[in-house]
Amino acid sequence: MKHYIIPIFISHLGCPHTCVFCNQSKITAVAKEASSMIEGQGVLATAYDYLKTIPDQDRVVELSFFGGTFTAIETSRQIELLEAAKELKEAGLIQHIRCSTRPDFIDETILKRCQAYGMDIIELGVQSLDPTVLKAAGRGHDDCSVAKASQLIRDFGMSLGHQIMPGLPGADPASDRGTARASIAMKPDFVRIYPTLVVAATPLAEMYERGDYRSYSLDEAVTLSGELMSLYEQAGIEIIRVGLQATAEIAPGADLIAGPYHPAFRELVLSHRLNGRIKELLEEKKQLELWINPRDLSVLYADKKRFFKAQEDHLTVIQSDAVARGQLLIRREGDLDMTLCI
Repeated sequence: MKHYIIPIFISHLGCPHTCVFCNQSKITAVAKEASSMIEGQGVLATAYDYLKTIPDQDRVVELSFFGGTFTAIETSRQIELLEAAKELKEAGLIQHIRCSTRPDFIDETILKRCQAYGMDIIELGVQSLDPTVLKAAGRGHDDCSVAKASQLIRDFGMSLGHQIMPGLPGADPASDRGTARASIAMKPDFVRIYPTLVVAATPLAEMYERGDYRSYSLDEAVTLSGELMSLYEQAGIEIIRVGLQATAEIAPGADLIAGPYHPAFRELVLSHRLNGRIKELLEEKKQLELWINPRDLSVLYADKKRFFKAQEDHLTVIQSDAVARGQLLIRREGDLDMTLCI
């Protein structure tokens, strides 16, 4: 079954804080004024427009409230939006309802309301689980709030997601690895990894311009993100996104001021990890034959062979549709030596 998402952007709506990194209207490309006008009928209209483009068979459709702090919206507005979503779910047009919110706006009353209207997936903006970093980022809650909210969501039988942001003020790779390990201990079902970017019209942009903040370089963020991905993968936790989605605003020359941006960030991370493993094998074997599905070649060669180029002379790459997607077959002298997961 193919998974489809109907996004409903509620940029800034409900959020009681301005974190140093945040300008949600830039991130979602939806103005705050427009999102404040979101109502139930608008949810239905958006959903029906999306449904026209989605096949009727072999699908799982999810309606997701993104960009704001859904559970902090005034209760009457929450109910209006949830009623529209529930109408779609009861009609069998969608199968899941998701929202993103802050850990400090989760309690039993909120979860009972969400569950009553069919919500079954909640993503928490965790960002960091280092108390010093949370304070420097202006999050307005502590790590205990994340643990409590995560446990409550799991107790209600709902799917739990975490979003983390490596590279926030006060963070370093050791701190970010600690955040991932602490997040894993809370057993989320899925995670998003968003290395911190400096966006215009944010307190972080002012910090950067004053010289009070240094972002990770692209190579630093790629290396660290690969390590974090491995930690989550080893724990069996699905990684649904790595790197902020590119938009007209979040791009060089637009509202992106600094930070480890790449339009295909996740592919770059996968390429770094894969080529790192190949490099280790070359230290022992000097010459290797790589068999790969043509549709996975972009991972091996990501960013104009950024990580492949240094060892290219020692490798022979053979494309074959017979190789399963997501696998790289390593051969030496014609014999299968090992299989790597991409």
